[in-house]
Amino acid sequence: MSILRRALGVGAILLAALPLALFAGLAPAQETKTSAIRPAPPAPTPARAADPHADFAADQFPSATKCAPCHQRIFTEWSSSSHAYASVSPMFHKFEQALSVLASGTVGTFCVRCHQQVGTQLGEPREAALWNRSAIAREGITCITCHRVSTEFARVNGERHINPGPVTDPVVGVGATQNLYDVIADPDRFRVQFEDRDPAGARPVSPLENTPIHGGVVKFETIAKSEFCVSCHQVAVHPGIKLEVVWEQYRASPAARAGVTCQDCHMGKTPGRHDGYASWPTAIVNGEIIGDPQARHANHAFYGPGYSIAHPGVFPFNPRAQRWSIDQWLTFDYRAAWGNPDFEDRIARDGSSWAFPPTWASREARENARMIVDQNLRLLERKKVERIAVMENSMRIDGPLFRSSPRAGRALAFTYRVNNIDEGHNLPSGSLGAQPELWLNVALIDPDGKRIWESGYVDQYGDMADLHSRDVREGRLAHDAQLFNLQTKFLTTNVKGTDREMYLPINFDIDQRPFIRPAGVPSTVLNHPPFIRMEQRSIAPLAHRDAHYRVPARLMTKPGTYRLQSRMRSRAEPLYFMQFVGATTEMERLMNEWTVDLHPTAVAFDVR
Repeated sequence: MSILRRALGVGAILLAALPLALFAGLAPAQETKTSAIRPAPPAPTPARAADPHADFAADQFPSATKCAPCHQRIFTEWSSSSHAYASVSPMFHKFEQALSVLASGTVGTFCVRCHQQVGTQLGEPREAALWNRSAIAREGITCITCHRVSTEFARVNGERHINPGPVTDPVVGVGATQNLYDVIADPDRFRVQFEDRDPAGARPVSPLENTPIHGGVVKFETIAKSEFCVSCHQVAVHPGIKLEVVWEQYRASPAARAGVTCQDCHMGKTPGRHDGYASWPTAIVNGEIIGDPQARHANHAFYGPGYSIAHPGVFPFNPRAQRWSIDQWLTFDYRAAWGNPDFEDRIARDGSSWAFPPTWASREARENARMIVDQNLRLLERKKVERIAVMENSMRIDGPLFRSSPRAGRALAFTYRVNNIDEGHNLPSGSLGAQPELWLNVALIDPDGKRIWESGYVDQYGDMADLHSRDVREGRLAHDAQLFNLQTKFLTTNVKGTDREMYLPINFDIDQRPFIRPAGVPSTVLNHPPFIRMEQRSIAPLAHRDAHYRVPARLMTKPGTYRLQSRMRSRAEPLYFMQFVGATTEMERLMNEWTVDLHPTAVAFDVR
């Protein structure tokens, strides 16, 4: 953990510096002359019909970029968060589309109203491609998704209402607005504009010569409570089966009884721990710190185990990247080092006939794009550090504990104990069923340095060697009978035989063309919908589970020093599920690349 803490310390320094680079393109015109990125030549944009609602959406549902000039640190934290990723996520779109097709369209806007709430409120079609949606819908859970909600909605499966209005309308907060009104009282000094209409409201004030800001804060205490999170983090699909159970886990937890909120652990200074909050000014308006420089800072990275598998030009959210459309970014081959000096010099020197797409035909465009991609990759690496921290802070692994003295020619039996030291919810938590994956990987190395036994290994695609592995099903890889996997599963009842594990909470065996509708029998009577249930394998708060292993005697032939290596592994999606919903090869590759190892250890012991 000491290495991790040092890394987080470096990350905090980088974080403080990042806004100066990231928001050069958002500052007033007279300050953009020092931008490090040269203006790109106009990029050809695919012809599309003009969206008649675009101006309305931009005016009534302000982008996070409107908040960034005064709240740079918050914007930077949010830009790589799972909230900002909610609408962009390629896996979400594949999953949601597959579910809609399989359920004959009866899911409706059930999923997008959490992931793309603004777009849903604007009436955008559920099936609209990401690049055909309004810009604000592509921001996912953006600033106004929380700070323009002023009604308590509780458990409503994402059906909340965002109060529309221009950026100069009030926002919702916990109060303490005196600093804001000090700024409003002296607009010339702070160079701000807090109204976009004349006092009579008859005509717009044009142009806005100063930075537009919200003209007030509506006090809404619920925004600082766990209840504010419940409408999107306690979700049940129509048959009554639960997809998100974070709220009910938290509600029954020691943390809830102690008054620790979701925000305390997911927005505090230490990822995943109730350890207080960092300090930072509430706002920095045109270079002037507003209020107390040591004010409490709620981190808008929203610490969690999720990560991005989107193109790094598309995510994290970067204002400079908006000069190109999403489909243009998808043609930028960042893996081929486009835009790197060595690559570009070689292309120029050798006169290469590399066939670049029209958007990226010029070196200048590629170099500008490369700067954006590299900046986004640094943000993703910082997020990776936070992911590891939040997971490692939530668990402890004890072991190995040997059941008897290790002897040559005798089977070796040992145990690891996985402890959930998080007081707030299960390990793992979040979206259950097909995701997420958390499993223990243990390998035994003999005195000659040869790996003679392993559990928690993966197949050629990256899947664990359980019954869902393609290699296991096709006989190319041995089934891992001792696998310790905390992934929760959906179980459905077969017409014949026993229950079986399913990728989705839909019983294809009973109905080959599912129609998602409420069950005929109340799920409160059966405690689960008919023919569907969920086998929860996660560990409750402050509980533990033992992983028992046995190495056969035929492998323990040599006396000497052996070594047991162990690690917990965390991944957002199983590869078999990604293949099931039609994920691309690049999506699968990124899912594997961003898998993290937690609490890696090695223990040496003697065998006589």
